[in-house]
Amino acid sequence: MAGGLDRRGLIGGMLGGLAAGGAALAAGDAAAAASPVPPIAAPAFPVPRAVLVYEATALLEETIPHGATPYGERFRVPIIGGSFAGPDIRGRIVPGGADWQLKRADGYLELVADYYMETDEKVLIRVTNRGLVQTVPGPDGSRYAMTTPRFEAPMGKYGWLNQLIFAGTVVPGKDPKDSKVPAVHLAIFKLV
Repeated sequence: MAGGLDRRGLIGGMLGGLAAGGAALAAGDAAAAASPVPPIAAPAFPVPRAVLVYEATALLEETIPHGATPYGERFRVPIIGGSFAGPDIRGRIVPGGADWQLKRADGYLELVADYYMETDEKVLIRVTNRGLVQTVPGPDGSRYAMTTPRFEAPMGKYGWLNQLIFAGTVVPGKDPKDSKVPAVHLAIFKLV
């Protein structure tokens, strides 16, 4: 090869350079760890605060099994009505929605409820509510039951529902007016 450098010399030189570079990097890391200069601080992230939007009681029909799937056991629970009320919004839950449930192998239920609410001013608001419910109590006897509703409201008085993130709690129960009718009680919060 011209200039006295052959293939073996070229490869040997490259490997030697890589080894020397690796040693220098390792020495640099050790020097950085021993440096008295602190690392750059992470930004202080705001902690969300939960503000009550409304409490609701959704009235249900009995659970309808749809069978086992590769993902778990599937159920549908028809939503037949209900009501909601909060500081800035109140009305009724429109019959005709459904809560689709998937019971997983770990005993949790994945929920996807799709329904409409109608305010006292007759404004229709679509709700898609995803949740996760622990069906077997934990060691302390409590059950995890949370939901994340997403709203589709017409622009105007209730347009703010389209512009925030919401979270809520779910408690199974009965219709306060008729103990034979199954229901779920929800408390929905905006995160600000």
